[in-house]
Amino acid sequence: MLKLEQFPPLLIAGLQAIEDRDFKRHHGIAFTSIARALISNVLAGHLVQGGSTLTQQLVKNLFLDNGRNFTRKLNEAVIALLIEARYDKHRILETYMNEVFLGQQGGQAVHGFAAASEFYFGRDAKDLKPAEIALLVGMVQGPSIYDPRRHAEAALTRRSIVLNAFYETGLLDEAALKAARGSALGVSDTPGLPRNRYPAFLDLVRVQLRENYPDAQLQRAGLAVYTTLAPMTQTLAERALVQTLDGLGRKQAELEGAMIVTGARDGEVQALIGARDPTDPGFDRALDARRPIGSLIKPFVNLIALTQPQKYSLATLLDDSTVDLAMPNGTRWTPQNDDHETHGRVPLIDALAQSYNLATVHLGLDLGVDKVHGLLESFGLDADINPNPSLLLGAVDLSPYQVAQLYQYFAADGHALPLRALRGVVDAQGKPLARYGVKSGSGNYIQSARLASFAMQQVTQTGTARAIADQGLAFLHAAGKTGTSDSQRDSWFAGFTGAHLAVAWIGRDDNKVTGLWGRTGGLAAWIALFKKLPSSPLSLPADGIERVSINPQTGARTDAQCTGARELPFMAGFAPQDTDHCILQEIQSVFSGNP
Repeated sequence: MLKLEQFPPLLIAGLQAIEDRDFKRHHGIAFTSIARALISNVLAGHLVQGGSTLTQQLVKNLFLDNGRNFTRKLNEAVIALLIEARYDKHRILETYMNEVFLGQQGGQAVHGFAAASEFYFGRDAKDLKPAEIALLVGMVQGPSIYDPRRHAEAALTRRSIVLNAFYETGLLDEAALKAARGSALGVSDTPGLPRNRYPAFLDLVRVQLRENYPDAQLQRAGLAVYTTLAPMTQTLAERALVQTLDGLGRKQAELEGAMIVTGARDGEVQALIGARDPTDPGFDRALDARRPIGSLIKPFVNLIALTQPQKYSLATLLDDSTVDLAMPNGTRWTPQNDDHETHGRVPLIDALAQSYNLATVHLGLDLGVDKVHGLLESFGLDADINPNPSLLLGAVDLSPYQVAQLYQYFAADGHALPLRALRGVVDAQGKPLARYGVKSGSGNYIQSARLASFAMQQVTQTGTARAIADQGLAFLHAAGKTGTSDSQRDSWFAGFTGAHLAVAWIGRDDNKVTGLWGRTGGLAAWIALFKKLPSSPLSLPADGIERVSINPQTGARTDAQCTGARELPFMAGFAPQDTDHCILQEIQSVFSGNP
């Protein structure tokens, strides 16, 4: 469904000039329009203007049959009045332009000017020429009568009438009128149904339709499916992904990508891209490409720790030393940090911000790998999750859609919220079909999730995703995590603001090394999107949280004025009680002669 602003101004104004000149002034029924249309049609000797308002026509398209009896017309008028009372003119006109019937090909109807533009001319509605706009507007009165492929002469005549009306109402000047009248119909030779511009998103719609509605209901004719797709967000996401992939150079021609964007608080899927070419109806990587997620798992390891506030906090010092584990098959597992260094004892928040592998492994082993396994299983991802130590570093294959399902938990403030692409399905009579209820999780660990989200905000400010701040997006206070799979085969970023969650993946279908880190691939695509996508800053609620100054070298409470002191959030009632005063600083101050 296109936004009204995405249609050509001439199409919007021309439709009203021909079908309903009083659209902006009436309240659903316009007796003056009926009288004027009658007079115009009689004087012209043929149909020039319609008598029904656009609102009445919309009612007929959506809710009523084509009968001409008095009862049906009365119902049409009543429903039109109700619609006008509830919705503004912008919404009514936008819906009309997406729903009006403009043709038929076999068993499939062509609804809306966007679909008709592709069906008759093979181009987007925004690229329509004046003559083409006039033809489509003229067809509103009779799509079969003025079908340009079957009745070219009638269509040409009708187009001329509409063009003249455009000129008389000042929508076209004389030169434009002459050029338009002299042009051919320009209809493509082969009738083709409008191409699917959003194949990946439609894949998800089909999956959720099968999950949420009985087959018997879906087989009925005339169903209207309402989705969560946000065309502007989809377009911006497509451009961001393509721009990022193209910017990686010719050597990366084999790279593919996927992206998913959802509403941060509602889980509605606003955009879904499954390939480097967003219109490619082939393999849908957003739904079906399951790849190792790498460090994207680390916030969930941290989450488990933060649910135990008596033992763990963001200030807890973790051991970032060498790991050497004997495996059941006789081999040894010796993971390393990306910089191949160890960093001693580091605060939990810094271990996440800098994505230290060794600190995360030590933490996960202390918690128990089975708990990490159990947490991931609780999301119902339909994934093979092996409870091996390597799971702590993301040795689990998930699709971008599944990753978004995980991170939606944080974006929705600690509530497990199913992603959805459907708002509802309405039958031919306008009756909503019953659907299975969907409830969010109870939110048992909201404060823990907020602390983890705060740590992920440090990732975007000072950590591995600090490019977000460097690129001018610091005002979003975004939270997120970079991810790189073994040997740099997959580049990920999952991040959310106050309004949106977006997950980006870049890799190769043949699983070869890309040479990309999470920060140089997936993160770059995320930044490209949010440079254009209007979004709101992330503000984490403070209830159940208290903030305390701590000494990051000891994890103890300290005075705010102490050098190096950092204010961190803690679960209320669990902030450090031991206090480090600035004694050393005082001694140094005395001996330096600056008491």
